[in-house]
Amino acid sequence: MHIWVDADACPAVIKEILFRAAKRAQQQLTLVANQMLRVPPSPWIRALQVPAGFDVADARIVKEAAAGDLVITADVPLAALVVAKGAFVLDPRGEFLNADNIQERLTMRNFMEGLRNSGVDTGGPATFSAADRQAFANCLDSFLARAARG
Repeated sequence: MHIWVDADACPAVIKEILFRAAKRAQQQLTLVANQMLRVPPSPWIRALQVPAGFDVADARIVKEAAAGDLVITADVPLAALVVAKGAFVLDPRGEFLNADNIQERLTMRNFMEGLRNSGVDTGGPATFSAADRQAFANCLDSFLARAARG
């Protein structure tokens, strides 16, 4: 199993949790972004810079992710693509996306985007909170523990 991170919009606190978890679990972790990223020195952690451009990082994650891998992203269309490949998805707020719920999330995302494109102010996402951080850490730990048991 490999952990892939859609790193351009991933909160720094989530990256820190991932760095610690990758070292502790000795899991390969790759952050993919179109900008240079600093990562701690570790044989388990690497940053992959892709060229600038719309969805270039997403396309690279889709290309590289395999069944059983874990992808960290809040990007619902990206999540749908990797779920279709058999990968698992965890968003930075601690919600797992899978074949059972991805279509609902994709439909809602497309509906909200349609509203925004027609001029409706839908507001933005809620502020990232300590509860979100804790939910993410708990879900990640549970996932890694299950993966270690096989």
